[in-house]
Formats: sequence, C-alpha cells, structure tokens
Amino acid sequence: MASKIHTLLITPPFTQLNTPYPATAYLKGYLNTIHVPAKQMDLGIEVILSLFAKDGLARLFQSVSASNVSLKANEQRIFTLQEEYLATIEPVIAFLQNKNPTLAYSIAERDYLPEASRFEQLDDLEWAFGNLGIQDKARHLATLYLEDLADFIKNTIDPFFGFSRYAERLSLSAESFDPLYKSLCNKPSFTDEILFSCLKQKLDNQAPELVCLSVPFPGNLYGALRCGQYIKTHYPSIKIAMGGGYPNTELRSLKDVRLFEFVDFITLDDGEKPIQVLLDYLINKTEVSTLKRTLLLCDGQVKYINGSKTRDVSFSETGTPDYEGLPLNQYLSVIEITNPMHRLWSDGRWNKLTMAHGCYWKKCTFCDISLDYIKNYEPVSASIICDRMEGQIRQTGETGFHFVDEAAPPALMREVAIEILRRKLKVTWWTNIRFEKRFTPDLCRLLKASGCIAVSGGLEVASDRLLEKIQKGVTVAQVAQVTDNFTASGIMVHAYLMYGFPTQTEQETIDSLEMVRQLFELGVVQSGFWHQFAMTAHSPVGIDPEAFGAKSLLAKAGNFAHNDLPHEDNLGTNHDMFSEGLRKSLFNYMHGACFDFPLQEWFEFDIPETMVSPFEIEMAIQNNPGTPINDNSKLLWVIPLPEISFYSKKQKGKQQEKCKFSIHTYQMTETAIFSKSQGEILKELFSTLALNTNDPMTLAMFRKSFETNGSENFDKLSKSQGWQVLRKTGLLIV
Repeated sequence: MASKIHTLLITPPFTQLNTPYPATAYLKGYLNTIHVPAKQMDLGIEVILSLFAKDGLARLFQSVSASNVSLKANEQRIFTLQEEYLATIEPVIAFLQNKNPTLAYSIAERDYLPEASRFEQLDDLEWAFGNLGIQDKARHLATLYLEDLADFIKNTIDPFFGFSRYAERLSLSAESFDPLYKSLCNKPSFTDEILFSCLKQKLDNQAPELVCLSVPFPGNLYGALRCGQYIKTHYPSIKIAMGGGYPNTELRSLKDVRLFEFVDFITLDDGEKPIQVLLDYLINKTEVSTLKRTLLLCDGQVKYINGSKTRDVSFSETGTPDYEGLPLNQYLSVIEITNPMHRLWSDGRWNKLTMAHGCYWKKCTFCDISLDYIKNYEPVSASIICDRMEGQIRQTGETGFHFVDEAAPPALMREVAIEILRRKLKVTWWTNIRFEKRFTPDLCRLLKASGCIAVSGGLEVASDRLLEKIQKGVTVAQVAQVTDNFTASGIMVHAYLMYGFPTQTEQETIDSLEMVRQLFELGVVQSGFWHQFAMTAHSPVGIDPEAFGAKSLLAKAGNFAHNDLPHEDNLGTNHDMFSEGLRKSLFNYMHGACFDFPLQEWFEFDIPETMVSPFEIEMAIQNNPGTPINDNSKLLWVIPLPEISFYSKKQKGKQQEKCKFSIHTYQMTETAIFSKSQGEILKELFSTLALNTNDPMTLAMFRKSFETNGSENFDKLSKSQGWQVLRKTGLLIV
C-alpha cells in the first residue's frame, strides 16, 4: 500500500467543453482502492468559465484596447459590439450548461446574439432542426457565438488559444524543445494569467504535496508546463509529475534536460503503479532505482528508471473512475456542426469507461502496436463493467456512457449488453469498434436494446489492396455490410477515414472517395472524418518504412519529442493536394447534400475518373449474409414477455386449436400465431429466454427441449410465420 501524501491530479487546458477528460478520474479511482487521498481539477473548464464570464470578457476587451493591436474587419465588429457580448455571455454560458433553457426561444430568433464571421457559414437551420428543434438550434447558434469570441482572442492577444487545444502547434512533431521553451520564457499571455489565477486558488485550497499533470494531447503540453512553471516559482516544495498520452508516445526518448525546469518526474504508460511507487519514494525516501517507468533528471542527465519489481495493476483492479471534485454541472454542451452523430463528441456530459485495456486486434500497421496502451490487451468481465456503470450513475446522476476503448471486442460487447438488460439498467452508450463480421444483424439489435446509440470505427482507406497492406482485417464490402447492420438496428455510425498511406495512388484516393460517397448516400454511415496518414515511430510502418514503400526523412531523433516521422512516398504521390477536396465533399455528404455532384467538382485540378461501380456498395449490402446461426448460438428475448393465450378457430370446416402470442414492442403490438401443440411447448420454454436467467439457452438446448417436450419438429417451427414474427420483434440469436 502506498504511503499517504496529499496529491492533486490536474488536466491542463484544453480538452473538451462538454465533459471531463477521464484520465484523472481513472487514476483517482485507483488511488481510492489503496486509500491514497487525492483531489482533482479540470483546469481547462475552469479557465474557460473564468474567461467567458462578464468580468473575464471585460478584461479581454480592455487588454485588446491597451495592446493597440491592429484589428481586421471581423475583430473590429466584435470589439465594437462588446457591450452586447458583455450583456449576453453569462446567460449563454448558463444556457449551454442546461440551466437556462427558455433562453433558446430568444437565441433561435437570431436577434439576441451578436453575430460575426462564424455565422457566415451557418448551416440551413430549418433543414437541420426543423421547426420544433428550438433547443438544438439555439445550442448551435450559441456555439458559433463562442467560436466568434475564440477567434477574436486568437486573432488579437493570444494566438495560441483554442477551445480543445492550447498552443498545439508548439508541441506537434516537436523534435526540438526550443520553440516551446522560448514561448514559456516569454511573458505569460492573457490566457496564461487566467490559468495562474485558477491554479493558485486550487493550490491554496488543497495544499498538495504532489501535483500530477495529465497530458493526453499535444494541445495540453504548453498549459501543463505553464502550470509546472508557476508551481516551481510560487510553491517550490510541491513535487510535480507528468504523464498521459503525450509523454507515452512522444517523450520516450527524451534527452533535453530543460523540461525538468517545469516537472520533476515523467511517468510512462499505465500510470497507476508508477504513481503508487513514486508516492512511496517521496514519503519513505526509498532508492531512486526502485521507481517504475519514470524519467527524471539525475546527475545533469535525463535518466529512465524502471527498477521496481512490483507488477502493474490488473485492469480489473483499477477501480471505478471517480469524478469527485469535478464541476460536472458546469460543462458546456455545444453543437459545432449539425450532424447528429458528429455532435456526440461535443454535446452532453458522458461518463467515461473502458471495456478492455489495449486492442484485441493489434495488427494495424499504421498504429502504435509496440506500445503498452495497444499491445497489452486485457478485458474485464461484463459484471465488473456494469458494476462500474452503476457506481458512476450513483455518483454523477448521469446515465450516458462513452466507452473509450481502442476497439471494443464484439464478444465482450455482447456480454455487456446482456448484463445491462439483465440488470434492467436504462442507459445510453457508444464506443469505438472494428467493422468486423461478428457484428451481425442480431448482435447489433442486442446492442441497441441495451442502449447503444452509436459506434465509431476505422474504414481508413476504403481500398481492399490498401486495407490488406494495413492489415486491417476487413474489406470494403464487409464494412458496408456491418455498417448496414448497425444502421438498420438504429445505431449511428462514424467512420474514421485515411488518405496518403504509402503507395496509395491518385486513382485509389478517388476510388476511396467514391466508396465513401456511396456509403453516405445509402445511409449506412452518418458521419466521418478524413485524416492524412502520419507515420509514427512506434508503428510497423515507422519502424520499417521501406517495407511499406516509404522513406523516413528524419536523419536521427531529436532531443525532445519523437513520434511523428517526416516521410515521403516512394511513388512520389502528392497526397497533400487532396486534403481540401476530401474535406469539402465529406462535409456535404454528412449533411445529406451533393451526392449527385461529379467527384471532379471537389478538386481544382484534374483527377482520374473513378473505377468503382456506382452500385458497388449497394451490391455488397444486398449480399449481406445476415446472422449466421449454429448450435452454440444463444437465444435471447429482449423485450417484455408476450401474453400467451389459446383459442379455437373454425378453418376449412374443422375446429382448429391455436395459440396466440401478443407481443408488445415499444411502438406497437404484434401477433404471432402457432398451433396449440407448438404454443404449449413454447409457453413452457419462453421463460428460459428471458434475460433474468443466468445462462441464456443455446439453440441446441432449445431445439432439444422443444422436441423432447412434444411431438413437434423444431425445423417446422423455425419456418413458420409465427416464428418469423418472434424473430422480427424480440427473439435474437447471437
């Protein structure tokens, strides 16, 4: 057990407006299990709320006025309308916090908020929200209003500002620490001063002995180091540790000692055990050689210490993420674009959980499969996952969950869905997946019944040749069939798309776009995002570029970050020139527009004609194999049990004994008719299909019981019209 030392966990600016980034909640959940006192803060949301308040904006406009900065037309408009912004900012923030809902009527009329350049690209609001979607329409307009102010800040007194990233360009592909170090040595910016004020208040209130800075993305690094700088200057006795996704991927080979002017320790990979060992080191003065996966300054050099013999914490023992101390009712639900799937990342406060540590596939050649967060796959049981869900519901009062897996395993998703239904949890959830064939129509219906509303997954290059080269383990046809399964069940689909993979030709890029166009036109994918391929040092492509038709342009690693590798495609294709056309076309497809535009319309240079049949995706969907069934398949009834009654009916001059199943779905009542003998057996067996039983019945068990308890043949039953009604309504085979 770790010794007691007061610890403060901080997420530096900025990640999300609508929900806390979960790293500190995960770590606090583990520290609870070993009885280590820890507090946490989301410095990002605290800075945002301080800045976007009446006093904060007043100081902003005063600073701009004092700076004598030359204002362009858009900034001049905002500056001139400052009184309108000061009058509306706090009501708008309250509205986005779901505290002032009636304001929606005023906002939606377009005569309440001052408007600047962001409103020039406004979507067709009637198309997006109709006449009744007042709350969402107003939320979208309020988001544009905030983005106007963010642009104003960025274009006047703080070029680093952004809602979800802060000074990100200083940390992207930062082989040298020089640009970032120079910025940190400069006078603090307007935003920095707000950061310092919020941080000071928390430090004075909590009096921590150790501050842990979680840095998930490049856009958090500058803010983290500003925190470290302030603490070192004003609270020199506090020790500072840094960890998270950015150090894990970028700083593994760190050599620049200057970083330790801002922090004392950098822990790598899963943070639970390294922090526990570090706490023991700080309080018990154990040997520095006993630290676990920790970088520190020793004898004037950066040293990596991994001498601890203690094993890492099993994922099943990490505890339930704990949100205590975070201002959950103060986050802002914003709608950046009107696409209903895309908005999930910014609208609503989601509890964050993980079904399995790492990735069960771990073969994709563009992915960091050599690193712990991918390669060490460890699932937990559905029972533990649902225990954690119930714990978070009790603490937060929220029933929405975002499972932040690298790729949630289909088999575990099935068991989690069954457990959710068995416990009668009424929850809403979404996650990241691989588009693999195990997501059958019936499995998708089961996931939907348990509360799943959306999935996101990597289609990547939409080319079978390149998918094989990437070792994605799927084909385009398979993706089309799986996305159709999800969409048909009522689950939205977001596709991660990639272009510029080594050896990808212009023809393949255009053919990929045509595949994507068809997927959106047929409605089986609702949202997407194009990423240009980035070669990373810890991926198979980055480790051996020549094997994939690429050449690394980095002569040797720098002294600071080492992850993104500049490279060139051996075929010489200029992938950059496709960026804008791909972005613009996808934006329109996501809004249900321009499917009939020739692909050439999106590009300002000549492109080759697509070689993809206009019916490629449609044919793949028509060839969907459906739900494969075998003796080990499980039978589940996922809606309320039907009412069963028997009656007589005269048919062809004879009295026929019949059985009627009245099936009450959420929308309607359906009727399934069976013979009396079939009905009697089914009535006896049906209770075993309900999800309150411990072990669902397999098809083999059901068939044997059905044929043993009567003279009826199961094959005859499975071909009957009544059985088809059961299958259509609530009987799933997974």
